[in-house]
Amino acid sequence: MLGIPHRVDPSDLPEVPEPGELPERFAVRLAREKALQVAARHPGAPVLGADTVVVLGQQLMGKPASPADAARILEQLSGRDHRVVTAVALALDREVRDRCDVTRVWFRPLTTEMIEAYIATGEPLDKAGAYGVQGYGAVLVERIEGDFFSVMGLPVRLVIELLESAGLPYRFTR
Repeated sequence: MLGIPHRVDPSDLPEVPEPGELPERFAVRLAREKALQVAARHPGAPVLGADTVVVLGQQLMGKPASPADAARILEQLSGRDHRVVTAVALALDREVRDRCDVTRVWFRPLTTEMIEAYIATGEPLDKAGAYGVQGYGAVLVERIEGDFFSVMGLPVRLVIELLESAGLPYRFTR
């Protein structure tokens, strides 16, 4: 979208919170660990890692393990608000910088039919909180308070801040 040249090289870290780990700390830790793991494969290159966690009350709503699990998560989010915590980390020459953003999202009340139809698209099966706001999941959302891009999983503002802090300012023209 911004014309920044990049290559996708996913990490293979397990995304498991430590006992008692707060959502913000969990997201930041994973973003940092992902960035460092991938940076080890690309010495001297800036590497961005990110992680998004959906939080309902104090409960982490991770990626669903199955369609039935996706239905359970969506039923819990239906007609309620939740927090989306997204952290990004930039690793460059063994130095890591990070930022974290919290956005509040309200879901419409969802019918069983809506949930089943959404799950049938396949979209919720690899998303934290079992939805993707940038796709069909937009239909589930009543409103957002905060950064849409953070809910989408990559807060542009924070990425630009990290790049600038590392001496890599964004340029509108290449």
